[in-house]
Amino acid sequence: MSQEVKAALLALKEWGIEGPFDYGLVLGTGLGPVADLVHDPLIVPYAHIPGFPKGQVSGHSARVIAGTIGKARVFVMQGRAHYYEHGDAAIMRTPIETMAPLGIKTLILTNAAGSLLEEVPPGSLSLLADHINLSGVNPLIGVSDDSRFVPMVYAYDPALRTSLKQAALASGVALNEGVYHWFPGPSFETPAEIRASKMLGATLVGMSTVPEVILARRIGLRVAAISMVTNYGAGLFGGAPSHSETKSVAAEAGEKMKTLLAAWFSN
Repeated sequence: MSQEVKAALLALKEWGIEGPFDYGLVLGTGLGPVADLVHDPLIVPYAHIPGFPKGQVSGHSARVIAGTIGKARVFVMQGRAHYYEHGDAAIMRTPIETMAPLGIKTLILTNAAGSLLEEVPPGSLSLLADHINLSGVNPLIGVSDDSRFVPMVYAYDPALRTSLKQAALASGVALNEGVYHWFPGPSFETPAEIRASKMLGATLVGMSTVPEVILARRIGLRVAAISMVTNYGAGLFGGAPSHSETKSVAAEAGEKMKTLLAAWFSN
């Protein structure tokens, strides 16, 4: 356990937050209201937790919320930091590595993403089945031991995906499934990049999540990820994405995410 993780655990304990927790949950752009599901919450701003990111993106609240959703005890990160903010793909390493000593074995990630499929419009939800990272950036670059060689065949846990699909069906929420292409950002993709992504088999594009998946898999966490579609990719079906569009659509589509997660955590 790193000194950074030890310091983070001590700070959380001082705020009354101790394990065990059943799940970790990271909320992406515009998904802060999902945190309203948490009962009896204990709330700590990231600024009070050593090693936790000081995010600078509007739509991210930058705080931990610990409590229960349904039958589950959850450790919620309301907001994340991105590679493009710090130039560090491992910026989320300490928060994710702090989850394991809190008893967390399963991590649910959410994000806002662009869709490359006309039949998956803004306002839709899409479960990640796989991802593409051709950026040349990886959060494990510089790690010196063999833990850096992380198998990624089952990066997105099949059993978790099945249970999320069942929860979606039971709650009446349409849930697509797709492949997420990670771009470092912060500029949005060009139409040519979107066309190339589509040729490679991507159905979603975005600027987060993938480094977190790699970091989580390195320490043995099971992972599932859900994208909330906020726009079409540049040049597709009239798509001309902007951050204001992302936040606007997220506010509406976030209710679907809230319904889905409430059903899933209640199982």
